[in-house]
Amino acid sequence: MIEKKIKINKHNYLSNRVIVSPMCQYSSIDGSPSDWHYKHLSNLILSGASMLIIESTAVSKVGRITKKDLCLYNSTQEKNFKKLIKFLKSIKDIPICLQISHSGRKGSCNIPWVKSGRPLNKNGWKTISSSNLKRDKSWPSPIKANIQDIKRIISEFEKTSVRALRAGFDGVEIHMAHGYLIHQFLSPICNKRKDNYGGSLKNRIRLSLEITNKIKNKILNSKILGVRLTGLDHVKKGINIEESIYLAKKLKSIGVNYLCISSGGIVKKTRLNTKKQAFRLEIVKKIKKELKKMVIGTTGNLENLELLKKNLYSKYLDLAFIGRPFLKNSQWLYEALGAKVIPKQYEKAFDKKIN
Repeated sequence: MIEKKIKINKHNYLSNRVIVSPMCQYSSIDGSPSDWHYKHLSNLILSGASMLIIESTAVSKVGRITKKDLCLYNSTQEKNFKKLIKFLKSIKDIPICLQISHSGRKGSCNIPWVKSGRPLNKNGWKTISSSNLKRDKSWPSPIKANIQDIKRIISEFEKTSVRALRAGFDGVEIHMAHGYLIHQFLSPICNKRKDNYGGSLKNRIRLSLEITNKIKNKILNSKILGVRLTGLDHVKKGINIEESIYLAKKLKSIGVNYLCISSGGIVKKTRLNTKKQAFRLEIVKKIKKELKKMVIGTTGNLENLELLKKNLYSKYLDLAFIGRPFLKNSQWLYEALGAKVIPKQYEKAFDKKIN
């Protein structure tokens, strides 16, 4: 089942069920890809995965997590992304999508290997969120977004998606998880608003739907539109599975091509057990049961291929978004998929030949 093709939309098929998940590298130069990205991504595009999703990329300067985030909000960044995509496509022509995001109250943060999970003390910026609640006790309070802020943020997502397509990406993935800005509107843990963007579920999902609608209207049917979606907050009174299913159905009706189900991240401490294999699979099963015709994947400890095959075969899961195993060994998938994915230049190392 891992090697079985799957239809994403009328114009796009994936050659197998493994996707390279977006992984932040915090190595940009003024928001543009650096030499590190060329090396890193050239390894990943030869991994054997059927699609590559490039790391979370900020839609604005305020929307960065750190000062070293990839960004796509000006013409210089667009030009540099276009060079990168041309380079990657010259190595292997598989679909490449860009995950686009706004950090919200999780922004103005140190690079992980400097001070992991700590806000900048110097030269930081004022963050913005659904409410003025701090991310954590040691973090500054964000600005509560007003209606003009919300309109600007929607426009920023729309403009970044247009730039991504002009740069040569095959699609975009909207980041609605991991405690970033859209998730901060979705979750009642963070969203304490009293207007049309807070309170009821219909109000809390309003921003996510408005952003998705704007992007869908700009994306040709030949392009891919995905969403990284929160399944559960894993905290009391947080997002529950019924709410996630409701939003997933709304996203499907707009024309989203796939969902990657994630969870957690709205606060630092939750009940999520990340040590368990395929730890989000039960969430995915419940969502897939209600959206049988939607292409749905997940992420999180999925490298056990036998377990993955079992769940793909049972049709609980369509796609596996895998990240860190590719960082450890970008060729780990070769043994599972064999001659179909091994570059001709590497065949002799694996004693296999392409027919």
